[in-house]
Amino acid sequence: MSQVSVTVNGHPYKIACEDGQEPRIRRLAQYVDARVGEFVRDVGQVGEARLLLLAALVIADELSDANEALQQEQSRNRAARIEVDGAVNAAAGGIHGLAQRIEAIAARLESP
Repeated sequence: MSQVSVTVNGHPYKIACEDGQEPRIRRLAQYVDARVGEFVRDVGQVGEARLLLLAALVIADELSDANEALQQEQSRNRAARIEVDGAVNAAAGGIHGLAQRIEAIAARLESP
């Protein structure tokens, strides 16, 4: 277990994390700090807890939007796969029918 120091809204925090996750935690903290900084510019220093809550709500909203977009994309991909599977099955059926006709023609040609 490692510890990483981050700063959000000018306040230092020590965060415990798995070994090797330090760069990720720093990057995430920088993102939170940037969001908090936006609120400080918009509404001023209205208290650490309120600023962090606002940032958490905005980030949760972004995550919700991203999850919804991902689900929509997955649905489109499933629909496309179903369409492709249908086309492949139709083509396979057509090829099978054509093969049967060719075999029938070949059988007639071989008959005296």
